[in-house]
Formats: sequence, structure tokens, C-alpha cells
Amino acid sequence: MNILIVGSGGRECAFAWKISQSKQIDKLYIAPGNAGTGIYGINVPLKVTDFEGIAAFSIENAIDIVLVGPEEPLVKGIHDYFLSRPDLAKIAVVGPQQAGAQLEGSKDFSKRFMNKYGIPTASSETFTKETLQEGLAYLDNHSLPIVLKADGLAAGKGVLICENREEAKVELRSMLMDAKFGEAGDMVVVEQFLDGIELSVFVLTDGNSYKILPSAKDYKRIGEGDKGLNTGGMGSVSPVPFASDEFLKKVEDRIIIPTIEGLKAEQIPYKGFIFLGLMIVNDDPYLIEYNVRMGDPETESVLPRIESDLVDLLSGVANQNLHEKTLTLSAKTAATIVLVSGGYPEKYENGKVITGLENIHESIVFHAGTTLKEGTVQTNGGRVLAVTALGNDLFEALQQATADSGRIFYNGRYFRTDIGFDLMKYIKN
Repeated sequence: MNILIVGSGGRECAFAWKISQSKQIDKLYIAPGNAGTGIYGINVPLKVTDFEGIAAFSIENAIDIVLVGPEEPLVKGIHDYFLSRPDLAKIAVVGPQQAGAQLEGSKDFSKRFMNKYGIPTASSETFTKETLQEGLAYLDNHSLPIVLKADGLAAGKGVLICENREEAKVELRSMLMDAKFGEAGDMVVVEQFLDGIELSVFVLTDGNSYKILPSAKDYKRIGEGDKGLNTGGMGSVSPVPFASDEFLKKVEDRIIIPTIEGLKAEQIPYKGFIFLGLMIVNDDPYLIEYNVRMGDPETESVLPRIESDLVDLLSGVANQNLHEKTLTLSAKTAATIVLVSGGYPEKYENGKVITGLENIHESIVFHAGTTLKEGTVQTNGGRVLAVTALGNDLFEALQQATADSGRIFYNGRYFRTDIGFDLMKYIKN
């Protein structure tokens, strides 16, 4: 079959790498892709929100499945667009329709959904410009620290953790009255701070049945020791050693099943991935947020551990017979290290020539912000490459991924050398 992946980052490169291994694949396209995705398929110069262009290309190239990587086209309704046109009816889209994409597109919607279906989460209230004074009064008696979340998509930057009430009041005013996060902050969710350990669990569903994919933990801070500014993700590991079978059963019973059943009860059809951002508090899972796609860089750690044919699983979603498909996972550990541009996550330069890629033999290099120019691979983003190694244990995987990251060079290259170190205490000797 012919598959089109929509997106251009490390996540989409990992999808392309995995899908290209399938015996069921005929032609693989990536729109717009990057210098790495072109190794596994054919890059197509289309923007992820150019629904008409994507549709025309899909018809012309007899696409069977469109796999949507990033959240923006999902929240803007790419799946609904395909369903609205009879000439696109035979093309399956893996990724939820707009109604389901609200789980990520609106923090207020997702919190109301969690509360309605008894899914454990932090307590919260939502405020608008019109209810600002009520919000300020609410902050007077709120426990510290205070979490403020812009309701809409804010490119991963719409969450603030305020250490005192005055700071929270200043930021709430800034978000609602001064449009600090643009339209994304027209509503602000004020949330209880949960103190615990974060991890991510990924689910693939056809709307009825589901498969639980490997757990992962990512690292957001730019600096060693998890210090400094937040980023899109500096690395990840899978599986998470403290996520025991017993704990994951709690996640399934308390969060996954109520989510799937809640979507059905709301008559929201859902075909695609659900990313559960979790916090473990006293060995119990709390849902911090939903995302309606795979995470990045978690995908680069999760997919190498899936031994099953991903195309077969995607077909199960498309045909709503996912329950008939087999998911087989590797017992190995995957560690991913992200190489970024100098200055990231603040101002950085593109167009730096990347060398040393030919020296990597034991790890997989997933391209994120790269492009091909004048016969060279060059940087084209803040997060440039994700280097993933599989090992028999966490230490082995981290050692290999870190060593191979050091074999790649470009001007301003930076990566953390302590990804996963905090998990070593959970490893039994």
C-alpha cells in the first residue's frame, strides 16, 4: 500500500524508518519531511496545514493511509476535511477528527472530560477575560506553587508554574488581558501542582479496541541536571524502569479504559494515537494532559522497541479491526539523545553543515531539523537530530547513544550527557 506521513520532525523520521521496513509498503511519502526522511521515502514539499494540497497529492498518488504526525493539522481538522469530500472517502486518516483533537487543542475541554469520566487529575478552574476578577480571588486561597495553562495550542510554551500568588496574578493578567500566548490564552486553566515523577504512556486505538505502546520518559530542560529553560525535549528513554506491570495496570484501569469509553459515550470517533502525560504521586497515576499524537522525542525511543509491523497496526486502526492485530515489544531498552542548535531554545542559527553521520553504526540517527543543500546535510531547526541506541539495559543504551552523539559535529552542536541518569537508582544490580 501507499502511505503519506504528514510532518517534518524527528517523530516523522522515526515513523518513516519503521514503516519503510514493512513488506506491505509500496510507496512511502513524507510531507514535507527533512533530510533524513528522504532516506526512507520521497519528500513532498507541502505544508502540514495545506489540506487541499495534501488531498490532491493523495488522490494523484493513490494513497491508502495518511498518518498525521503533529497536532496542528489535527486540531485544525485535516481528518474532517478528508471525510467531507466523497473523492477522498477511500483514504484512511490515522489521527483523530477535530472533536477528538480537542483533548489536546483545549485544556479546558480535556479537564472537563477527565472530571466527567472520573479520570484522576489535578483539581482546576478555568477563567476568561470576563471572569478575571474571580480568577484573581481564586488565586488568593490557592495552594502553592500554582500552575497556569493556556487553553489552546501554544507550541509547548503555554504552561507556567508560579511559586507565589503575586507572580500568579501578574501572569494570569498577562495571559488574559495582554494576550501573552495569543488566542491560545483566551481561556486559562488554573491548576493544582502535583509533586511526583513524570512519564508518558502511549495508546493506539481504532475507537473501540486499543493497544498500549511502550512507556517512555522525556527530558524537557536544556541543561544538565534538568536545569534551565524548557525545550521541545532533549532526550527520552523507554521503558521507564519504575513503571511496573502493576502500575501500568492502574493506568489502564483508571485512565485508558475510562478515556476510550468516555469518547464513545460522547460519540466522538477516534482513530489514532493518544499520548497520556502522567504524574506518579504515591505510586498512583494522575493524568496531567492528553496529546492526540505521538510525542517527540519519545517516538524515537518507543518505535525501535516495537517488533510488530507498524503498517499492519495502522491498517487495524483504519479498518477498525485493531483487536485482531498483534503487538510484540522488544525487551531491550532504548535511549534517545537530542542534538540541538547553539542558543536553542532561544535564538539560534540555521544552515550549519553536519558532518560525521557516516560514523554512526550502532545507533539510529533520526533527523528532526535538517535539510539538504548543495549536497550537504545542514541544520534547519532548534532540535536537529535524535540519536537512539538499543541496549540490553539502560546503562548500555545510554552509553552507546551518548558516544554516537559525540561522533556527529556541526557548529554550535549541543546535547545533554545526563539523559536517563536519574533512573539508574531504579535499576536492580
